[in-house]
Amino acid sequence: MSRIGKRPVSVPGGVTVKIEGSHVSVKGPKGELNRVFHPDMLIAMADNTITVSRPSDESRHKALHGLSRTLMANMVEGVTKGYSKQLEITGVGYKAEVKPYGLLMSLGYSHTIEVKAPAGVKLTAPQPTTVIIEGADKEAVGRVASEIRKLRKPEPYKGKGVRYSNEVVRRKAGKAGGK
Repeated sequence: MSRIGKRPVSVPGGVTVKIEGSHVSVKGPKGELNRVFHPDMLIAMADNTITVSRPSDESRHKALHGLSRTLMANMVEGVTKGYSKQLEITGVGYKAEVKPYGLLMSLGYSHTIEVKAPAGVKLTAPQPTTVIIEGADKEAVGRVASEIRKLRKPEPYKGKGVRYSNEVVRRKAGKAGGK
């Protein structure tokens, strides 16, 4: 039995869960999330706990079991607490500023880059060198953070670029001097 899959997901107060076959919608103070799970997974709710069970011990059902339970737990946590990622911008003249559509970033190119925030994701820049991505959907927050990081990945010589706040960039020694 999957160790993760057999753990029930507790639903806190103020969160409503609606299960219709394999379609699940979770609504809470931070927003509403909808997801269609694999039709083989059996999702049930009783006494403010959600349980996910699998029909057989096939390897694909075992994999789907743990995945479905984790996705369900992420949905419940997202509508109650929300998720956030923080990015740091390093480099001379590199900055981000908040606009109504999202962010306007200067990353050392000859042009500025507009980053539009998708629905359900909030982009803020408390400082010009810090970007915070917040939202209820863990996947969307991570995807937006990854797309912003891809605009200018941190390089190993001077460390310039966009990195996650907890990311460590291994630095390389420059070219050896002449003789």
